[in-house]
Amino acid sequence: MSIRTAVVTGASSGIGAATARKLAAAGYHVLLTARRADRLEALAKELTAAGHSAAAHTLDVTDRAAVDAFAASLDRCDVLVANAGGALGADTVATADPADWRAMYEVNVLGVLNITQALLPALTSSGDGTVVVLSSTAGLATYEGGGGYVAAKHGAHVIAETLRLELCGDPVRVIEVAPGMVKTDEFAVTRFGGDTDKAAKVYAGVAEPLSAEDVADTIAWAVTRPAHVNIDLLVVRPRAQASNYKVHREN
Repeated sequence: MSIRTAVVTGASSGIGAATARKLAAAGYHVLLTARRADRLEALAKELTAAGHSAAAHTLDVTDRAAVDAFAASLDRCDVLVANAGGALGADTVATADPADWRAMYEVNVLGVLNITQALLPALTSSGDGTVVVLSSTAGLATYEGGGGYVAAKHGAHVIAETLRLELCGDPVRVIEVAPGMVKTDEFAVTRFGGDTDKAAKVYAGVAEPLSAEDVADTIAWAVTRPAHVNIDLLVVRPRAQASNYKVHREN
């Protein structure tokens, strides 16, 4: 029997890279996809050196032709972790740059749609497929300054919810994992255009925000449940965060 294959998008850093490590350790052949080839190759070498099975594929999930070509190259796909995404800016609705909103929609919504549509035939034919959509608590509740990201992550949430209804009766689970405050090397820095001071303020006084590994552990747990067990929606936050706008900060 062939080894089960998991595709992870946005695997070059953060939650995606951590998830790839977890699934590789769980025995999956992990296909690492993202735009940054050097990082993917380094991670693939790390995983294979540790005795795991992994391969790197440079891919932009917003490029539908490239996504379709990638899907056509696969012999099988058992798990898709649609993780690629991100935020740009924290402006009000009145002042936000529409280009930022468009870019966030492209990757967080259409990127998820592209990779899911392309791999769904293989996931279904596997007889036991799993789609994991990485949304966010921003996909469940809004907050000031988050309009564009919130709108995009609401879109990702709706994709997961709708797909689960449409696939009812098919051998494919649809899991949504919605993280709250996660401190990674790049998320907040990217959001604020490389301004590390602004990025640091997001986590100021929060003793233990979630790590990428915390979220990856949650994803791997959901994926490795028995086939008849579907974790529809799992919200994971640090203890210090009660909601998107209520966070305990130590002095």
